[in-house]
Amino acid sequence: MQEPQIFCKLWRMSKWFYITTAIDYVNGQPHLGHAYEKIITDVIARSQRSLGNEVFYLTGTDEHGQKVQQAATAEGKSPQQYCDELAVIWKNFTKKLNLSNDDFIRTTEERHKKIVSAFLQKLYDEGHFYKATYRGYYSTKEETFLTEKDRRPDGTFDPAYGNVVELEEENYYFKLSIHQKWLTEYIELHTDFIYPDYRRNEVLGFLRNNALEDLCITRPVNRLNWGIPLPFDKNYVTYVWFDALSNYITCPANYGDPVVTWAAGVECLLDSPLELWPADVHIIGKDIIKFHSVYWPIMLKAMGLPLPRQILVHGWWQKDYQKMSKSTGNVVDPIAVIDEWGCDAFRYYVVRELDIGPDGNWTDSGFTSRYNAELANGLGNLVNRTLSMLKRYRNGVVPDRSSDLEKDVSEFVNKIKDQLKGYKLQDGLISIWEIITRANQYIDHTTPFKIAKDPAQAQRLDQILYSLVETCRILGVLLYPFLPDTACAIFKQLNLEQKPDKFKLSNWGGMDTGHKVGEPSPLFPRRETK
Repeated sequence: MQEPQIFCKLWRMSKWFYITTAIDYVNGQPHLGHAYEKIITDVIARSQRSLGNEVFYLTGTDEHGQKVQQAATAEGKSPQQYCDELAVIWKNFTKKLNLSNDDFIRTTEERHKKIVSAFLQKLYDEGHFYKATYRGYYSTKEETFLTEKDRRPDGTFDPAYGNVVELEEENYYFKLSIHQKWLTEYIELHTDFIYPDYRRNEVLGFLRNNALEDLCITRPVNRLNWGIPLPFDKNYVTYVWFDALSNYITCPANYGDPVVTWAAGVECLLDSPLELWPADVHIIGKDIIKFHSVYWPIMLKAMGLPLPRQILVHGWWQKDYQKMSKSTGNVVDPIAVIDEWGCDAFRYYVVRELDIGPDGNWTDSGFTSRYNAELANGLGNLVNRTLSMLKRYRNGVVPDRSSDLEKDVSEFVNKIKDQLKGYKLQDGLISIWEIITRANQYIDHTTPFKIAKDPAQAQRLDQILYSLVETCRILGVLLYPFLPDTACAIFKQLNLEQKPDKFKLSNWGGMDTGHKVGEPSPLFPRRETK
């Protein structure tokens, strides 16, 4: 096997914050669950950058496997052509969501195949694989072997498995079972490895009450040829999960990460490699928790690589308290929502409505309600009337500094900083809106529109106007990870040239006396329910 050349001339010894989504299987169209996972990952990535960390955010597509091969054949296309066309859709989806991802990995790319092949060869040489004959049942739909434990009480298999056939074939297996004890102990000791706690308990329950079986990692090419060939046996291709999970280390390897390139035994010629591994956060859905919290850690240990620092597991979305289904039309098309309401309105609703962990429920009425009450009447109204009063009463010129709201806002800023560090995204949005509520109440209590009529209270009016415009500036900084376009729009209306992408800008007193603000414009025009 010819190894990829990745020996780095210069090692960067500063670890980046490395965050990933699961890669999406290309046999379907992007849906609400995909959008949610990518957005919460983006919020974390942007917040970490805002807090001063160098961040690398990876997403991508999973393009091998039997379902892709079958779908391509059904459309009269080659699997590669089929994947190339769908990859365009998924890449455009990341742009539609306004993601700040640093790379987009495709498992059909040569850079991925080379790294997977290098690790497969290493694991084979070190004795982690063996060849054996399987006799039993196979689900083509789920691309998985089934056992008697998968049968229902009446002897049938769940319809979710689709057509189940009896199969006898020889394959390569990865020695998974011998790692069960240490993995159980690792998860018990590292209480933050899987979040939330009840997902960690699910994994521990599985490991404590079930004997791990060795993992089949191949398919014969006479049954499936759309995959990465084994470097040590060209009669087989790599099973999709062993291929897909490795994307998380493919990217670091291709950027010259010293830990991964050393483990893979590959060289690079990069002058400025990035130190990415281990991943700081893998963000995944609850349906693939076993693969990421059982198979993946064992694979990494066998490869000689450290484990990711944390796996964040999010729940699923329902629509009107029912499972989403295209056949019944009970779905949410994220692209259609964004086209009608704007990206930031969509981002706001999914993060505000669903915390990381539990399942969530989308309702059209709930979306409209949050848009009008919280975005239009809350945030939008605050910024608009603040700037309008400043233009009307002071010709748009910022008055002398005031500390009226400094204590309240600063307390929330410190709270939000801790929430962002702990990935408490929903809590962070709630705290930001508490600032908005406080500022709107401040207007109601101080009645600047009345004070403006009394020249003797000019100084008091200055204090109120400064407190409000400074609060709006700080809100732009706090909102940036969540609603980046809105945050930039706030800064534009404030006539501030810098981007609101640094959390340190949230310190009170950043608005300079004498600065002239721009023209107010509705951030979220009020919308009526159809």
